[in-house]
Amino acid sequence: MTDTTSTPGQTNASASSAVPKNSQTGTAKSGQSGGSPETPKASYERDGNQLITALKLLRYLWPAQRPRLRLLFVLTGLAILMGQLFLAVTPLVFATAVDSVGGEGWFPSASIALIIGLVTAFGLARLLSQASQELSSALFIFVGQNGIRTVALETFRHLHQLSLRFHLDRQTGGLSRAIERGTKGIEFVLRMMTFNLIPTTFAIFIVSAILLLNFGAIYAIITFVTVVGYIIYTIAVTEWRLKYRRMMNETDSEATTKAVDSLLNYETVKYFSNEDHEAVRYDGALKGYESAAVNSQLSLSLLNLGQGVIIAGGLVLLLGMAVPQVVSGEMTVGDFVAIQAYLIQLYLPLNFLGFAYREIKQGLVDMEYMFNLLEVEREVPDREGAVPVMVDGAQLAFRTVDFGYNDDRQILHQLDFTVEPGKTLAIVGPSGSGKSTIGRMLFRFYDVWAGGIEIDGQDLRDVTQSSLRGAIGIVPQDTVLFNDTIAYNIAYGRPNASQEEVIKAAELAQIHQFIMELPEGYDTRVGERGLKLSGGERQRVSIARTILKDPAILLFDEATSALDTDTESAIQASLAAVSRDRTTLVIAHRLSTVVDADEIIVLDKGKIVEKGAHHALLERNGVYAHMWHSQQEADE
Repeated sequence: MTDTTSTPGQTNASASSAVPKNSQTGTAKSGQSGGSPETPKASYERDGNQLITALKLLRYLWPAQRPRLRLLFVLTGLAILMGQLFLAVTPLVFATAVDSVGGEGWFPSASIALIIGLVTAFGLARLLSQASQELSSALFIFVGQNGIRTVALETFRHLHQLSLRFHLDRQTGGLSRAIERGTKGIEFVLRMMTFNLIPTTFAIFIVSAILLLNFGAIYAIITFVTVVGYIIYTIAVTEWRLKYRRMMNETDSEATTKAVDSLLNYETVKYFSNEDHEAVRYDGALKGYESAAVNSQLSLSLLNLGQGVIIAGGLVLLLGMAVPQVVSGEMTVGDFVAIQAYLIQLYLPLNFLGFAYREIKQGLVDMEYMFNLLEVEREVPDREGAVPVMVDGAQLAFRTVDFGYNDDRQILHQLDFTVEPGKTLAIVGPSGSGKSTIGRMLFRFYDVWAGGIEIDGQDLRDVTQSSLRGAIGIVPQDTVLFNDTIAYNIAYGRPNASQEEVIKAAELAQIHQFIMELPEGYDTRVGERGLKLSGGERQRVSIARTILKDPAILLFDEATSALDTDTESAIQASLAAVSRDRTTLVIAHRLSTVVDADEIIVLDKGKIVEKGAHHALLERNGVYAHMWHSQQEADE
């Protein structure tokens, strides 16, 4: 019996975070409740029927419209069967050769040439058995790897289709770990099933049949009972040991989550000198893993000892029965050798049974988590019959919109405004007034409770989300870049853009000169989340990306609030150039950035309390004027 021990952060543990399946997909208020479909502790981590999970996997191994892969699947099964048949023949051929050397059996007066021929046949049978096994591996690799790639890609695409609520609720790294473990689980289950359990099952029945036909029922029965007893004991003890494996997996996930969270917040840890605090938190999870790992190894020793007793008992019993028959002449020395060879031939692959059973079961659990991710319904799906949005002028309108993230907390109340084509509307208000929520509603990350949002008279719920988001460009407050080159990050606005178009966009965003001064120019890597660039540089990359996208509608979501005054002024000039003659929605906290807007609306607790141009709002001496004077005093 063999086993493996994983270190924290490397086990095939089940994912530690989850989100439940959406049970409502409409736009009604109930669909947005706090007990809503995509919340933590979700369905993708529930325990279910692992037989159903295995059947789900079969769909990817027997793909429709792929007759070639189906043929390879069948040929793999035939190759495995042929390999076991050739392997089953080897003890008989070897026994015949032994008897011929001793002047017994089928050829008591065999010539040297015949004996050499038997030995050659023995080697050939073993070679053909191994060749069949290698052939089955070569055939199945196409089926297995295609299945793994298909299910991983399907899960990845599905995750990108799920709502913002789903992704906000997940723990750091939880989903990627679920996919990673799921694909590794599939690979391991396929390998163990195809090249261990299935061949061993074939071997048990083939060897039992040979013993029955050649040596009598008692030999076949004892062999079969010994093997079945071995299997039952192994499964029972392994099942009992699984609690320690689960503890290892749980503490591994906890340690991984703490480590990732701490390293992602490296600067914060340093700011507060909390390195020791983070080490204590991490060590707490490692101690739990250590304890579970010790118990797992001790229980493994018990499993191995019991398996050894069963194997030794079966061998002694069968060979003890054979000895008197060999002495009396009822059985040849070759028969005695064959019985021993068959038993060893069976028990060697069974040595891996406990490990295979445990890991297959864990693999099925990991697969189930990934398959359950595919069952998480989209909170905001495209309606049946949705069509691409047709932009003609890009008039944007919110029609008496009501919305809230939870039933007990409404965010937007009867929100009603229109942005005329080519005009700029600014939305201002205190924190928590619902400004950023408007941006999320515009991208249709959530659906309205009541009312509607329109582009050129088309309700957003009636158009496809991909075309809607293709028509809108955003420069957010916190620009997060991919850990790739500057060129890649700019081209993300339109991945098929040429290098010349990327450079032109960078020039319009006034960042080309800065890029050319870098040693590697546009091939400079920006680091994790773009942290190798300053805030202003990241914003300019974001502006260039949006310019390259060339959207009909622009959304600036507090795009300069995190920048210093000089950088803010420079970025504002770039934003003004980008938004010229485009329908623009500006969400801002600093009022100095929106004085040139065609219209400004003031939000307070999700309601429009004032509306008008900058000077008109100042003359009204209301909420806006109060905010303006407060910010001016603070700046001074």
